[in-house]
Amino acid sequence: MKPEDNMNIIFVGKSHGQSRVLSLNGTVVFALALVVLALIVSAGWAGYRLAIAEAEAREPTESELVAHWRGKLSEQKTELAGLQQSVQAQVDALTLRLGEIQGRLLRLDALGQRFVESGLVASDEFDFSQPAAVGGPEESLSSDSFSAPELTRMIDELENKMQSREQQLRLLDQVSSRRKLEDELYLEGRPITWGWLSSPYGYRSDPFNGKRTWHAGVDLAGKDGSDIIAVAGGVVTYASERRGYGNLVEVDHGDGLVTRYAHCKTIKAKVGDVVQKGQVLALMGSTGRSTGPHVHFEVIRNGKTENPETYIKRASR
Repeated sequence: MKPEDNMNIIFVGKSHGQSRVLSLNGTVVFALALVVLALIVSAGWAGYRLAIAEAEAREPTESELVAHWRGKLSEQKTELAGLQQSVQAQVDALTLRLGEIQGRLLRLDALGQRFVESGLVASDEFDFSQPAAVGGPEESLSSDSFSAPELTRMIDELENKMQSREQQLRLLDQVSSRRKLEDELYLEGRPITWGWLSSPYGYRSDPFNGKRTWHAGVDLAGKDGSDIIAVAGGVVTYASERRGYGNLVEVDHGDGLVTRYAHCKTIKAKVGDVVQKGQVLALMGSTGRSTGPHVHFEVIRNGKTENPETYIKRASR
């Protein structure tokens, strides 16, 4: 369309079919186009500025940023505190288990020391007061610390090994105690520390009337006031004077076995005492029917006397 060309716009009304004609030339049309374009550009620019303003409005302020990071730090502190409590609980649990292991090790050391003192193991071979000797060349590779799960597993394995060793040592202790008890109850040796056999077991000439009489024990002469000792462990069942025996000590060794120690000068034991082999029961004297310082020694099994010389000459176990 050229500027000199005209453009007619016809408006038709609703009433009476009347119409109007608006004549537009090129200049007017061009001007209208410019107006429309300007409106479009203005609307776009206004929308752009509005979007920028909304974006700027959404950005947090400095105080909001500080509050946000403070909240994050608080959450991390809470998580760290929980982690520390968990780690401390694990450390406390491991410490408790280590304390129990130390207590069990002390008991094992005590058992081992008992075996050394009893002679079951050589004292120069095992010294339970010192740690076991260990060593070896140092590896050139870098070493790492144990992790908590690995340390827990190692403690579990150590506890299992210790439990097995404790059972073995308890059995060994029971065997040792039984053996020691059997040794204690094993009747052998002389009831004196010094002296000689002055009268044997069996028939003899009575020292007071010269007649042939039965002697139910043996006489062991010695120094007045010397020790009279138990030939085996047992319980004292009599400790007083008895006709013919003078001061008498009687010891029950179990299984129907009883020993008697007569003519004592002084009695050192009392009824109910649990005595060990070699323990002093009395002092040698000449009380009762006696011609001088000696001990009348009898061995009775199930109510019948036996020759004490059999036990005196018995080999030690």
